[in-house]
Amino acid sequence: MPPTPATPGPPAAHPTGLPAHVHTLVIGAGFAGLCTAIKLDEAGERDFLVAERGDDVGGTWRDNTYPGAACDVPSQLYSFSFAPNPHWSRSFSPQPEIQAYIQRVAETSGVLDRFRFGCALEDAAWDVDAQRWQVRTTTGSLTADVLVSAAGALSDARLPDIDGIDSFAGEVFHSSQWRHDQDLTGKRVAVIGTGASAIQIVPEIAERVAHLDVYQRTAPHVIPRRDRAYTALEKAGFAHVPGLQKAYRTAIYWARESFVPAFVWDSRIAAPARRAARLNIERGIADPELRAKVTPHFELGCKRVLISNDWYPALAREDVDLVTDRIERVTPRGIVTADGTEREVDVLVVATGFLATDLPIARHIRGRDGVTLAEHFREHGMQAYKGATVHGFPNLFFVVGPNTGLGHSSMVLMIESQVAYAVDALRAMRSRGIGAVEPTAQAQRAWNDDLQRRMRRTVWSSGGCSSWYLDAHGRNVTLWPRTTYTFRRLTARFDPAAYVAVPAPSTDRKVPA
Repeated sequence: MPPTPATPGPPAAHPTGLPAHVHTLVIGAGFAGLCTAIKLDEAGERDFLVAERGDDVGGTWRDNTYPGAACDVPSQLYSFSFAPNPHWSRSFSPQPEIQAYIQRVAETSGVLDRFRFGCALEDAAWDVDAQRWQVRTTTGSLTADVLVSAAGALSDARLPDIDGIDSFAGEVFHSSQWRHDQDLTGKRVAVIGTGASAIQIVPEIAERVAHLDVYQRTAPHVIPRRDRAYTALEKAGFAHVPGLQKAYRTAIYWARESFVPAFVWDSRIAAPARRAARLNIERGIADPELRAKVTPHFELGCKRVLISNDWYPALAREDVDLVTDRIERVTPRGIVTADGTEREVDVLVVATGFLATDLPIARHIRGRDGVTLAEHFREHGMQAYKGATVHGFPNLFFVVGPNTGLGHSSMVLMIESQVAYAVDALRAMRSRGIGAVEPTAQAQRAWNDDLQRRMRRTVWSSGGCSSWYLDAHGRNVTLWPRTTYTFRRLTARFDPAAYVAVPAPSTDRKVPA
């Protein structure tokens, strides 16, 4: 691979028209969609199309270009196992490098001729008689035998429901829709939120704005970021010494897996991490009152554990105020908190996360009974069998589906596992003459009952906080409560016994489930 370019380039020119029919339609061209395309192609399943609403591959790494954007998973894990990158500049990669990596893998994989950019899903409905999906997109309609949702859980911004925000006279934008045409130099800026994006943005912009207000609802746990630049010798070794980079990756992988017991068995195991988080506060902030404001009052891991070396020093600046009073409303000039104080601002940045428990794509997919996936989730809860398939929605496969998120390691590991499961399912369907599969209600219920039973003892359920991991009913529908090794083992092969199988239209023979 060539060295990582400083700035990602545009995608190569590819066909724009849609075929009348494809065997497999993949929605989304981030890590998940690209992995699906590559593995389908390798398996000989070359009749596929990837529909992407954006203008390039990359997904969240294409869209999130805010100042300081970087990954909080080590670079060696945040890449495909089949496409190592010896050119990472640091142990934790910045956004431009990750986006450039995704682009480079896409360009060298030989699959981009089957990608369509600027093509958003409008509606996909399962046709019971034809055993295929009737699909409408913003660039035309087509049918598909199989639909793969690789749209991701962090793809649609969650905007705050604050009274009067539409009346604000200055600029307002979400962290994932950063306005690079807005020069913040010398302006009064407010950032709403103290999550993973905010703790990267605030230190980057604090030095150039006139004044910065940071609105915090709940103080997060923030541990030090053990980041460093790779040496020239290390990068040369990654590129030319067989097995060296794999050894780095393996060591980091098992180190990350060692975090799992503290999250899912006994939070007392996380005592060293709690001490590191406390020392991080003490090193960064001298003022006792501010220290008290940033000290969390829930178990470490209950909400996403954040990593930063400069978050606390940024909050300690004279020109930065941490506001913990509840926001009452937004006026044309600024923000009013519950104590009646109005703070005037010129630019309002909302770093309020994504619709992780209310997947927007679910509104556009209608299953066997004509019910949308969103309606189905509202009635039954957002759940799937092995995070991949949903009863009532034949030939629909998720990549990064319900309860496949992680609180400790790289989502690329889960993506590769789910893609392997889907590809093996297609292989089994073809070899057995199966036209459609969907998990039985019993298999899906048993999988999720076990998952939620395991979830009850985790720090995410009993750690004393409310997080975006939980849905409106308090159920954790986002995270996987076991190791990634276990998930890969459980999804290594398609298991037809858990499915209702319908013979392909071309044959009348019965197919055993």
